[in-house]
Amino acid sequence: MKLQRKNRLRALSLGALAVSGALALTACGSDDTNSTGGGGSSSSAKAGNIKCDDAKGQLLGIGSSAQANAIDAWRQAYSQTCSGVQINYKPDGSGAGVTAFNQGQVAFAGSDSALKPEEVTASKKVCSSGQGIDLPMVGGPIAVAYNVSGVDNLVLDGKTLAQIFDSKITKWNDPAIAKLNPDAKLPSTKIQAYHRSDESGTTDNFTKYLKATAASDWKYEGGKAWQAKGGQSAQGSSGLAQQVKQTDGAISYFELSYAKDGVKTVDIDTGAAAPVKATTENASKAIADAKVIGTGKDLALSLNYATKAEGAYPITLVTYEIVCDKGNKADTLAATKSFLTYTASEEGQAALSDLGYAPIPTEINAKVRETVASIS
Repeated sequence: MKLQRKNRLRALSLGALAVSGALALTACGSDDTNSTGGGGSSSSAKAGNIKCDDAKGQLLGIGSSAQANAIDAWRQAYSQTCSGVQINYKPDGSGAGVTAFNQGQVAFAGSDSALKPEEVTASKKVCSSGQGIDLPMVGGPIAVAYNVSGVDNLVLDGKTLAQIFDSKITKWNDPAIAKLNPDAKLPSTKIQAYHRSDESGTTDNFTKYLKATAASDWKYEGGKAWQAKGGQSAQGSSGLAQQVKQTDGAISYFELSYAKDGVKTVDIDTGAAAPVKATTENASKAIADAKVIGTGKDLALSLNYATKAEGAYPITLVTYEIVCDKGNKADTLAATKSFLTYTASEEGQAALSDLGYAPIPTEINAKVRETVASIS
């Protein structure tokens, strides 16, 4: 990437951080309290880069907590130009978002998993003459975070993670962990594995990774709801992050944007030459290999969770904005198109990197912009 572009992106993100979480989302709840859950930031995008068109009124979205920080930054930047639109986003989880969308309660939903066939069928009742479609908008790594006293670097693989989260490995000095970390002084501390208590696309993607890389150890079908026995739970990504921060011996999974304030993350042994760190750059390498499997205007993606490509971080997710391709409500259509046009723009995507997210690959994002322009 050219230096000029790097500087522009950094300026964009620094501008975002300058107006941070003090501007809470109006009427917006967190995934577990009543905040955005991650201290989102404002974007300093120039007014000329955002077209309000005929957008006005209130725009309500519900869904993925994974993208809460991104939505908050986008909302603040957009509102600086399009003051006639009030955007409220409640990060109550992907499951809640899809349910709310198919009940006609929101203009758009955020989900870390593409719509299932039965959910598409249900959407036809609220999308007059159309259906719900998936628009990939936010990418990023699902970090595996841990808190083990005296251990500053930790490597795990799909097999050990599957056994940890299925309560088969229960001590941090287990031989399987020690084999992957020969230089670490692993304590006999009990492992405290935390999973989401609410239905979550983050859970869906994390367990897809376990199933793809450790099928003999992870026998569960998968999905948004946690299925393995044992362990402990918390609400939302922010709830899991808080448990890791305060619990010695804890391990959990959540978006990289929540891994802050000293939270340590696991390097993943994928079978490549070296373990891979959870970074936006490494996640981008994996997401760039994604294939569009949706039909028509639907842009659902297939991710390769078992990738062994050098430097590709395998535990990734893509958050979709779910909208009607046709039959959007007249009072929210203009605002929906205007806002999503901005989020999918070069400026909107550029704001993601320093927030712990990975921009959607250019080729896929071009299709997103084309589709947003066509919704009616």
